Amino acid sequence: MNTLEWAKNEIAIASKRERGNKPENEWDYGCACYDSALKAFESLLGDGHGGTSISFTKNILNRLIDRKPLTPIEDTEDMWNYAHDKKDGSKCYQCKRMSSLFKYVAKDGSVSYSDLNRCYCASKEKSSINWFNGFISSIYDEMYPITMPYMPNNKSDIIVRDELLTDRKNGDYDTIAILYIRRANGEKVEVDRYFKENDVSFTEISLEEYKERQKLHEERIRKETEK
Repeated sequence: MNTLEWAKNEIAIASKRERGNKPENEWDYGCACYDSALKAFESLLGDGHGGTSISFTKNILNRLIDRKPLTPIEDTEDMWNYAHDKKDGSKCYQCKRMSSLFKYVAKDGSVSYSDLNRCYCASKEKSSINWFNGFISSIYDEMYPITMPYMPNNKSDIIVRDELLTDRKNGDYDTIAILYIRRANGEKVEVDRYFKENDVSFTEISLEEYKERQKLHEERIRKETEK
């Protein structure tokens, strides 16, 4: 059995499991994805790829699927579209080649950048569920400022955090602990910074104050449980 025959057999097995008891002539989303994958694989084999070259081609394809550039982005005038003015008076521009990349020009002319896909948040208890948080992303950008030319990693960094709610009127949480960062290269960077909600955003607090708020959080849960 050659490589293509092996792939077709694997797709057939997976598609059969995906389809289950559905009729063969009924369209199935999962099976359609398997068929598309087989077409792409067959195309690569048809171009003579194998071994090293197919891995190299796969990396290129993965970056295109993830909408990541194939060459570094330069900060040239033709690279940006004006997006909007921020409340602090700075101007925000969006990169033409990478929609998640933004450039901020402050009133004093200083420039900073932010890539919305560069990092995600994860809960200490549920680290497999990731989401974007603007405030925590800004802390991350201070730690690891983007410089030009910029070439994003294949994978995003994960910021592991914990949250507390000391008072139900404050919504889902009013206290944040940024515990550590799991870098794309596998490195674990301890952060251990703590913040409480204010009228606008969050204010940094000490570990001692965080522990006091943790007691309030636990007391709130205890009272709600007893009701």
